[in-house]
Amino acid sequence: MTPKYDISWYIKWGSSFILLIAMSLTSIGGLEPFNIMLHLIGVTGWLIVGMLWHDRALVFINGIAVFIFLSGILKFYL
Repeated sequence: MTPKYDISWYIKWGSSFILLIAMSLTSIGGLEPFNIMLHLIGVTGWLIVGMLWHDRALVFINGIAVFIFLSGILKFYL
């Protein structure tokens, strides 16, 4: 059972909606780097949730995703 109505609950749902928006922008195409930035915000939120819950799987996957999206943003601007 996951916590309800604590800070992690709000971060989890906010990050999930941000990720859905980012996926929609990606499917539209041509909106780089905004879609990547939204993905970065979303996975960072989930990384925080993973740390709050002490969930190694969430920390692992979202920690790697943060690195991937940061790399994509840097590649876009450099």
